Formats: sequence, structure tokens, C-alpha cells
Amino acid sequence: MATTAMISLAEYMQTTYRPDREYIDGEVRERNVGKRDHARIQALLTMWFGSQEAAWGLIVFTEWRTQVSQTRVRIPDLVLVSDGPQPDVLVEPPVLVVEILSPDDTYADTQERAADYRRMGVQTVWIIDPKTRTGRYCVNDSWTAAERLIVPGTPVFADLNDLFARLDRKPA
Repeated sequence: MATTAMISLAEYMQTTYRPDREYIDGEVRERNVGKRDHARIQALLTMWFGSQEAAWGLIVFTEWRTQVSQTRVRIPDLVLVSDGPQPDVLVEPPVLVVEILSPDDTYADTQERAADYRRMGVQTVWIIDPKTRTGRYCVNDSWTAAERLIVPGTPVFADLNDLFARLDRKPA
């Protein structure tokens, strides 16, 4: 990822980037934007979560600036938050953060993002890898590989086998 500038948090918050960029300790960083499989998984999860919003009492958002600390703003692929009014920049820990790996993402970058979410107070983080067709979730700093990703203590889940089957499905 390329570093583009050193600016204040206030300046970052007032600036629009296309595509949006993260803010890490004064640096505005480009992020890997999704390619086909990343975009499709993001769309499928958004549709699934959207269909469950009323039952779960949660709302799904994509690529919402999330201030994880005083000096860092991340842009997760998906978040689930409690129903109700929300600010322009998410500052309260969401119920769930989902990161979908892009082909150019590195393990170290992904772990750094996940650690930021955990320090923010996010109880559950999911990481989905379209290339290897795998997923894992983190609860209390413990990572679990699973075909069914969950958020403990809630009805929230996603079946990766179904998700990946839909990824492979050809249009009729």
C-alpha cells in the first residue's frame, strides 16, 4: 500500500477520497479495493445481513469509516451495528466487523486491522478469504476457522459453504 500524505485527523475527516482511504497515525493510506470475488462476497453478505436486519435488530453497513482510536480510522468491508441513529463516522464498537481479503492483502496488514478493531472493543471480527474459500472469526483474541461464522451470544451467522456456492454460480 502506498502512503499518500501526512495530515491531521481533522483534515482527513473533512476530505473525500475516491476510493476512500484509511487514516493511520497521521498517514493517509490507500487500501486494497476488491476485485470480482471480493466484491461479490461483500454483496452477498450485505444482502444476507440486510434480509435479517429486522429479526436481528441490527443494521448492515459497507465501507463505513470507523474511528478505532484517537489516531486511526479504518474502513471495514462490512459492519453490523445496533439499530438506531448513527453518526457519520462510527465511533462505538460495532457488533461485528467483516474483512474480506483482496488478492493484494497481506497477512500482516489484515492482522493489524483486526487488532485495531479488537482494541476498539469489537467483540467479534470475521475474516473471509475468497481465494482459499475459508473464513475465521475472532472472539476474545482467539481465532477459529469455521464453515459457519458466528457472533457468540447473538443470532448472527453466515454459512460460508452457501456463500462460496453462490460465488461460483453462473447466471441462468
